[in-house]
Amino acid sequence: MFNLTASYAAEPEITIKKSDRCPVCGMFVYKYPKWVAQIIFQDGTSYFYDGAKDMFKHIFDTAKYTPGKSADTIKDIYVTDYYEVELIEAKPAYYVIGSDVLGPMGHELLPFKDQESAQEFLEDHKGKTILRYEEVTPAIIESLDRRS
Repeated sequence: MFNLTASYAAEPEITIKKSDRCPVCGMFVYKYPKWVAQIIFQDGTSYFYDGAKDMFKHIFDTAKYTPGKSADTIKDIYVTDYYEVELIEAKPAYYVIGSDVLGPMGHELLPFKDQESAQEFLEDHKGKTILRYEEVTPAIIESLDRRS
């Protein structure tokens, strides 16, 4: 079992079980605590991911990965701040792409809770761009998968 402390008020500690698998790639999520992301639907069901990239893939094609659900029924979305290793809300986060740091599934979006941390990481790790949640598109996600 892996516990991840959340940085949002009035939420319980998140427990990731050894059996929890990313619905996008099938990887066991507990092996990658620095990369965990989570989506919680309005009906209470939740899914963990081995990185923000797969989380965004699920959001962009919700019905493919969770038949019967749609993106408009997502209640909460969390990503793990790369430096703090704590869950933060995904929508106000800053994401660095194009860096020399690889995630479990290769090139990744690296989440940060503030712009200063994202900028520091970008400079230290040869990042290309800092994006906000609403700037992430399916084309950007595809471009991360195509990088070698």
